[in-house]
Order: sequence, then C-alpha cells, then structure tokens
Amino acid sequence: MTTTTLAALVPLLPFLGAAAGLLLGRTAPGFVRPLAVLPTLAALVLAALVAVRQGGGQAVDAATELTPTGSVPVELALHIDGFAALVAVLVGFVASCVQIYSTGYLRDDPRYPSYAALVSLFTSAMLLVVYSGDLIVLLVGWEVMGICSYFLVGHYWETPEARAASLKAFLVTKLGDVPFLIGLFALATDAGSFQITKVLGMVASGGLDHPTLVALLLLAGVAGKSAQFPLHTWLPDAMAGPTPVSALIHAATMVAAGVYFVARLLPVFQASSAAMVVLAVMAAVTMAGSALAALAQDDIKRVLAYSTIGQLGYMTGALAVGDRGAAVFHLLSHGAFKALLFLAAGVIIHAAGTNSLAAMSRMTGLRDRVPDAYWTMTVALLALAAIPPFSGFFSKESVLGAAEHVIVGHTEHAPAAAGWTVLVAGLLTALLTAAYATRLWLLAFRGHGTEAPDHGRQPLTMTVVLWVLAVPSLAFGGLAYAALPSWFDGRDLTPTLTTSILGTGLALVGGLVTYGAWQRTTALAAWAPMGAVAAHPEGDAGLVEAEAIASHKPAYGDVAYAPDPADPGRLLLGPLHRHAAVGFHLDAVYDVLFVRPVQAGASLVRFLDREVVDTYVRGAGALPRWLGAAVRRAQTGNVQTYVSALLAGAVVLAVAAVLVATGA
Repeated sequence: MTTTTLAALVPLLPFLGAAAGLLLGRTAPGFVRPLAVLPTLAALVLAALVAVRQGGGQAVDAATELTPTGSVPVELALHIDGFAALVAVLVGFVASCVQIYSTGYLRDDPRYPSYAALVSLFTSAMLLVVYSGDLIVLLVGWEVMGICSYFLVGHYWETPEARAASLKAFLVTKLGDVPFLIGLFALATDAGSFQITKVLGMVASGGLDHPTLVALLLLAGVAGKSAQFPLHTWLPDAMAGPTPVSALIHAATMVAAGVYFVARLLPVFQASSAAMVVLAVMAAVTMAGSALAALAQDDIKRVLAYSTIGQLGYMTGALAVGDRGAAVFHLLSHGAFKALLFLAAGVIIHAAGTNSLAAMSRMTGLRDRVPDAYWTMTVALLALAAIPPFSGFFSKESVLGAAEHVIVGHTEHAPAAAGWTVLVAGLLTALLTAAYATRLWLLAFRGHGTEAPDHGRQPLTMTVVLWVLAVPSLAFGGLAYAALPSWFDGRDLTPTLTTSILGTGLALVGGLVTYGAWQRTTALAAWAPMGAVAAHPEGDAGLVEAEAIASHKPAYGDVAYAPDPADPGRLLLGPLHRHAAVGFHLDAVYDVLFVRPVQAGASLVRFLDREVVDTYVRGAGALPRWLGAAVRRAQTGNVQTYVSALLAGAVVLAVAAVLVATGA
C-alpha cells in the first residue's frame, strides 16, 4: 500500500467510525465503544506508518481535481512533510487516549454515542487539516472542527453555562474566520491556485501583492482558532464541556490548528516584517496576560485553560521569530502534558462525583484518594513549569533560544524587535507559569477545603491512560530535541546556556515564592478567624469576597472566589487579583463595544418594525376595511330603498342634463 493511500485512510477511518457510531448508537449500543476506540487507534497506527515512511525527508505530495470551478481549481491534495507527519501522530495519540478514557468517564452518560461520534469527527477534521495540501480542503476541516466544538462544549446542554459557552466559542471563532476566509481567497488569487506548494512558490518568487494585509487577515482566524489575544476569551468558558473534550481541544485539535497553519504557511507571514512584529506582540500579550489570569483562578479547569492560552503564546512567539521547528516542537511536547493535566483533573472531578467540585479551594485529601492523578499530574505540572529534565523544559527553551538567535543576529527571518518582545515576555511567563503550577499543586493536593464525598475508585481505562501520557511528558523532550531537527528544516533545537539558566532560574523562583506565600497564608488562616480581614491580603476586598462566598453570591461579576484563605495567588497578585480573576474585564469590554451596540440596534429595528412597518401594514388593511364597511351598510336588502335610490339617481342625472343643455 502506497504512502498516499495510507495517508488518505488516516482521516477517513475516524470519519467512518463517527458515521457508524451515529447510525448504530440507538439500534446497537454495544458497538458504540468499539466504533469510538478502534478506528481512532487504527488511524494512529497508520499515521505512525506514514511518519516512518516520510522519515523527515522530501514531502509527500499528491493531488486530484475535486471539482471544476471555472477559475481557481479546488483539489483534493496531500502535502505531508516532517511537520505534518509528526503532528498527525500527536493527534491520533491524544484522540485515542481521550476515546479510551471517555469509555470510563462517561460510562453512565445517556448521550455517550453522540459524544463519541463527535469526538471521532473532530479527530478526522483535524487530521484533514494536518495532511491537506489544498487551502479549501483545509478550510473544510477547519470549519468542521468549529461545529464539533460547538456540540461538544455544549454536551451538558441542560446547564445554562454549557449553552452559553458553546455559543460563545462558535461566535468568537467565526468572528476570526471571516477575515481568514478573505485572506485565503487573496492568496489563491495571487497564486492562481489553492495548493499550498504553489502558494509558497508564489511567495518565494515575490508574487504576493499585499503581504501585510493578507498576513493580518489570516492572523485574525488564527487568533480565534488558537485562542490568542484578543480572541481568546472563549477558551476558559469552554470548560463547561466534559473534561475529556477539554483535553482533546487543548492538546491536539482546534487550538493547535491555528499554530499549525502559521507554521505551514510561515513564508507568507515572513514576507511582511510588520506582520511578524504584530505576531510577536500578540504572543507576548497572550503569554503574560493568560499567566496572570491563571494565577487568580479557583476552578482547576480554568487554570489549565489559561495555561493552554499561554503555552500557545509560546508557540506563536516561536513563529514570530521565524522558527517553526521550535513552535511545532513545543506543540508536540505540550500536547502530551496538557492532555495529561486535563485527564488527571477529570479523575479528580470524577472522584468528587460532580463538575461543581472543580474548585481547588474545596479540595482536600486528594493525594491519598487519587494517587494515580496525584503522581501523574505532578509530572505534568513539572513539564508545564519547564523544569529539567521534563519535556516542557526542552521545548520551551527551544522557543526562548530561537528568540535569542534573532536578537544576536543569527537569523534574518524576523526583526530584532520581535525577538526582544518574545524573549522578555517568555521569561516573564516562565516565572508566572511556575507560580500558578505550584499554586495548583498546593491547593489541589495539600489544600484545606471541604472534604468531598468519596465516589470510589476510578475505572481502569482512566488511570491507565494517565500513565501512558506521563511517559512522553517525562521523556519526550530529552529524546526528541536531538532527533527532531532532521524533521524540522534542520534547525538546531538544543537549549542555549543563557536562556536555559534564565528560564529555569525564574521558574524555580516562581515556584519557591509561591510556596512561601502559601505557607504565609496558611499561617494567617490558622491564626485569624474565617472572613477576617487579616486573613485576606487584599484587606476589605478579601472580606467582601469571603462574605460573598458565605452567602453563596459572587463578589465580582460571575466569579465565585475561593473560601480558602490559604490562597497564595491572592497574596502574590494583591490588588491585581480581582481583575485577573475575570480575565482583565475583556469580556466586559466586548460587551460594551459589540454586544450592547448590537442589542441596541436590534431594539431599534424591532421598534421600527413594530411602530412603522406594522403601522403601515395595518393602515393599508384598515382603509379597504372601512370602505367595505361603508358599502356594506348600503346593502340593506330592502327593494323600496333600492328603487328610491334609483329614482333619486335618475332625477339627479336629469337635472344635470338640463343644466348642461341650458348652459350650452
């Protein structure tokens, strides 16, 4: 079987599994779990075979015309280079883990058949994006992922939070997709083709007429899909869906698609220095802002969501300095440890028996109750904090090293301003990442919250998956950085001494300071009564929040603050805490700038429709009705009346005739 045939089967198998799962979900429920797991596992095996055959060498290209258009053709094309081959393996690996894990996590869910089918369809769409050599076919997978995320985030549609989150995710990503589509058409117009290889050839020959405009249009779609500033606000709210869905979206699909797209079309962005600077600023704001927000969250899944936004910022930063090898390296490393973090969080939530107990301030005694989640999440958090020798250290240092190379002039692919922006923001984010990772570990496993009811041991399918994902989280970086350059344009991914010392040193400082803050707040909590201002580093604000929690009412916006006064994030952020907890009020800004004007416009249209248009319609119907009523009154049915009227009319006509004749 040829490599092209194997590659075509990779996205096809999960698609067929999704179709069969939807058809047989009600009639043959016993086939649902095999149809969810086996096609995805088969796709993983085939993706691994494709990667072995491709071997990081020359790209595999194949194309056939999909449909005649009369102008720019649309082709069913494959373009599989080293990046595509490895990312496809990541997608298949994480999706297989999620499907196996979900058989235990959602074993009692009556909507599991549709859930499993949508996860398979989600996987198929992402694999189509990864392998596609045609921009229109890529766009199809891009949009299918959007609709799958809408349904999966809204899986618990009975809750208003899930309904609102799914709608928000759909609308915010579509907001970015409109300019993204325009940018794709602009590229195809200049290249005369939607094929990626021809588009890149056109860019290399200088045929792109408006590189800055096209790059910025494409960046809008990337910001929406990969949850980058300012279109990142949908991702924390998307935690209302099942936890395995969060793992899939954050680790291998949806948000990874935007980063992968920029990596695949990086020469388009490099054609404009202004676009690279914009990309660097977007990455820097995303990294630092999301890390601060993560440090203030109480819900464990929202912490991980903001963490994902920040790690995607690292990937975007690597692309901003022209190193797609470092970006995809971190994408692969992050995929393993972020999937592990979410699935371990799912074990914690499953042990509590409800999604509502994801608040870290309410957790206690979890180290002994869920030892598998404790140890594997510890590994994943160390990888997230980029502590050597865990995988996150090598991949994050490759990003910082790429920024340093731009600054010292070892590459001309990006301006020095982009390098400085990414490096400074990356080092600051390394400090903050270690801080919120340490805080999560302390509050989740050593906290002093309310003991949740014990719902027994977790299914074996859930705990085994955690240990499977722990292996690459621990060993992938050290093994991969020496082997991956041959797959990634030959770029050196070895950590540099300067950034390694700075990054690791700042991470250790962040972790130690957070631990010290936790010890201080724990001592204060033990000394002061609950709700006392002394127990709250924010003074009166802390008292307001404590009283709000006691009365089961949110203190600020819709955020329920933790009743646990031993929260180091509150001490570290100080007055900034209340703003970071609500994402620096960006949703409120959108509400003022977009939501309220649209609602005001809708109210005006409704008023005009009711008071103007409807009045005209009602008036147009009333006049004939009045005339008809008048005529109806004349129709009495009395013959004498009719004869009298006839005679009166005849007399009037006769008099008129005489007057006319006399006048003549």
